[in-house]
Amino acid sequence: MKKIDMFILYLSLIIVMMGFSLAMPVLPFYIESLGGRGVHYGLLIACYGVMQLIFAPLWGSLSDKHGRKPFLLIGLIGLGMAMSLFGLANKLWMLYAAQMLSGSLSSATLPAAQAYVGDSTTGDERGGAMGKIGGAIGLGIVIGPGIGGLLASRSLAAPFFIASGLCLLTFVIILVKLPESLSEESRSENVDIKFMQIMGLWQALFTPIGFGLVVAFMAIFGQTIFSSVFGLYAIGRFSYGPEQVGTIFMAMGLMYALAQGLLVGPITKRFGEQKVISSALLGTAVGFALILLANTFLTILAAVSCFILLNSLLKPSALAFVSKKTVGNQGKAMGITESYMSLGRIIGPLWGGMFFDINLYYPFLSGILLLLIMFIATVSRVKIDKNPELKSNH
Repeated sequence: MKKIDMFILYLSLIIVMMGFSLAMPVLPFYIESLGGRGVHYGLLIACYGVMQLIFAPLWGSLSDKHGRKPFLLIGLIGLGMAMSLFGLANKLWMLYAAQMLSGSLSSATLPAAQAYVGDSTTGDERGGAMGKIGGAIGLGIVIGPGIGGLLASRSLAAPFFIASGLCLLTFVIILVKLPESLSEESRSENVDIKFMQIMGLWQALFTPIGFGLVVAFMAIFGQTIFSSVFGLYAIGRFSYGPEQVGTIFMAMGLMYALAQGLLVGPITKRFGEQKVISSALLGTAVGFALILLANTFLTILAAVSCFILLNSLLKPSALAFVSKKTVGNQGKAMGITESYMSLGRIIGPLWGGMFFDINLYYPFLSGILLLLIMFIATVSRVKIDKNPELKSNH
């Protein structure tokens, strides 16, 4: 892949994620203005994850037949339309309609972008390239909320219309400047076009990419446990206000962008995906523990930075693992992976909220336990892969 093509792809992801994230901080206030309650915010997040879970494998499979570029464009059209519908909404049901539209169509973007990278990079380059996708997403998420807050002071609808405009800008950039990555001879002739198949997702666990799917799920699951309850935890334990919580989330986004953009490539190239994954699983568990032990603003900021730094290594490493284990049909593999991450986005907030209602420490403690179990399983896998005798016994 030419460097300019990678630059265009990353720039496009920064712009679209900036548009997406500048609207999101406004959403709770928008819901309230339409007579909704706090529960609607959680349901809207889950609704988006469910639509991604259903549609991501479909778009990924179709991109194996028709190329990556059309589905990058479909995702942008969907997100742009959804943001406009959010801005025009004057009834609560319109927010749900917009979110369903966003989840169903914009879920084409990431599998297509990840498959684009898979088509265009070699094995050694792939981890770094996948990390830069995460870095681009993280950078957009860092920039967006601040702009959204400023725009919302004029109108709650303004961030959504600006987001729609940014999607249109990105659509034009990709349409005009980004070449197709999947050659005609590399395309799948026949694609089994079906919506989410539970059995298909289950069966994928027992293929060579299964380990990567579980890691991708755990990466998002751990991240969304944190993001769904940390604000409540900070208020309940330290009586923090929006300013302190917002500062911590901004630092988190910055660390996410730096880690995925700069660290993942060199680290995975030096140590390999499985070693990075095992270290990141243990480190994420330690990060959760540090958050519980922190008792001042600076120590919390440091603990959260440690958590997100190590957690952010998991997703691109899992994507690189899946991509390397996939000879053809990169789009289908990335669509399945996106479905597992969508499961994490659905289950993580529900898990965190359920345990938070019991005790504010339980979401983090349960996360530590699950991550340690996954760490032990990963270390065992690495040992089996290194020792042919152990492998034959299994």
